[in-house]
Amino acid sequence: MQYIGEKRRRSDNNYERLLIRYQAQNCEGCSIRGVCYNQKGNRIIEVSHTGNYLRKKAKDKLESEIGIYYRKKRCVDVEPIFANIKQNKNFKRFLLRGIEKVAVEIGLVAMAHNLSKWATLSA
Repeated sequence: MQYIGEKRRRSDNNYERLLIRYQAQNCEGCSIRGVCYNQKGNRIIEVSHTGNYLRKKAKDKLESEIGIYYRKKRCVDVEPIFANIKQNKNFKRFLLRGIEKVAVEIGLVAMAHNLSKWATLSA
C-alpha cells in the first residue's frame, strides 16, 4: 500500500478526524481480488491512526483489572435504576422533543427516583 494523501472528514456531531489514504499498487493479478475489492482500478483504503490509537487505549482500559472491576459493578449499580424507571415508574419514552427539553424531562425522572429512594430510607 502506498500513501496517497490525507483527508479531513467531519461527522454529524461536528467532530473532525484526519484520515490517511493508501492505495494498493497492483490488484490486477491478485488471486483474491474478487473477495477483497470489486471496483475498477486499485483499492484505496482510509485509516484513522488517531482513532485506532484511541480504540486500543479504551480497550486496554476496559480489559485492565480496574476496568473489569467497574464493568462488574455496572450491572449492580446502574442497570437496576434504569429497569426501575422503565418498569415501575412506567417511563418508556420521552414526551418532549429537543435536547434541552429532554434534559429537563430526564432530570425530573431522576429527581423523582432519588426522592423515592430518600423517602424509603427515611421511613
